[in-house]
Amino acid sequence: MSRREFYPEIEPFATGMLSVGGPHRIYWEQCGNPKGVPVVFLHGGPGAGASPAHRRFFDPKHYRIVIFDQRGCGRSKPLGELADNTTPHLIADMEKLRGEFGIDRWHVFGGSWGSTLALAYAEHHPERVMALALRGIFLCRKSEIDWFLYGMKSFAPEIYREFTEHLPAAERGDLLRNYHRRLIDPDPKVHMPAARKWSVYEGTCCTLLPSPETVSGFSNDTVALGLARMEAHYFINNIFLPENSLLKNLDKIRKIPAVIVQGRYDLVCPIETADELARAWPEAEYTVVPDAGHSAMEPGIRSALIEAMDKFRAVP
Repeated sequence: MSRREFYPEIEPFATGMLSVGGPHRIYWEQCGNPKGVPVVFLHGGPGAGASPAHRRFFDPKHYRIVIFDQRGCGRSKPLGELADNTTPHLIADMEKLRGEFGIDRWHVFGGSWGSTLALAYAEHHPERVMALALRGIFLCRKSEIDWFLYGMKSFAPEIYREFTEHLPAAERGDLLRNYHRRLIDPDPKVHMPAARKWSVYEGTCCTLLPSPETVSGFSNDTVALGLARMEAHYFINNIFLPENSLLKNLDKIRKIPAVIVQGRYDLVCPIETADELARAWPEAEYTVVPDAGHSAMEPGIRSALIEAMDKFRAVP
């Protein structure tokens, strides 16, 4: 079975920084067709930031591609800032961007934490969403956070040891609280080693087969600090939403066209969560990629997402 390759590399036709309140200014870019159908890309993490490769899931002749780095990460400023940094703030930022760009409705595309934010945004503003493309489903419930912090040990014990042994043995019973304490410490000598360990742990587990390129990207200091600090911040605060609220509010988005793409061997966001979402939302198209892990860059996942967005070109 042939698999779709990325669309060609493109450069933005516009970039900027948008003040969204408090100290935060978020980086945004627009690519593709300035008069095309809008689609907004939501990166993972929280805190991972976007990259040029993310522009390439979309037909640039058809889509007006909006990409932004969420508060506190990537090219947004200030890096690592936790004040006024919650899920409701990110939803409001999307609405502010949409208004700034004069967009009435748009497609929403998100993977991992991006799927969490896409669902939360759609449930708050269903009238603004044309379709949803979701990958590597993460509903950010306590069971899923516990899996990330403890469960992955069963499949990646040597990688897990690298992650946990950064902490003294007496602190390993509460990884989240003790990593969080280091990650929010203002001293780079404290927070950066912790950030690198956290980020590399996640990056190493993202792909079905070893990917030095992926791990290298997660080792970058900007990515590591944004990702680790934001994830710990959001996880310790239960993503600032009621437990299981995304499943409980599915009726608000049930009629929105949606595609769910999930890697069979996703270690970071196991398939059980995607399966639960698909069973609760039979109206959504559900694709399991049999030879993939978590990353959107896995060939089968990449292909399924590009195909989904090509199909959405027919959505009125």
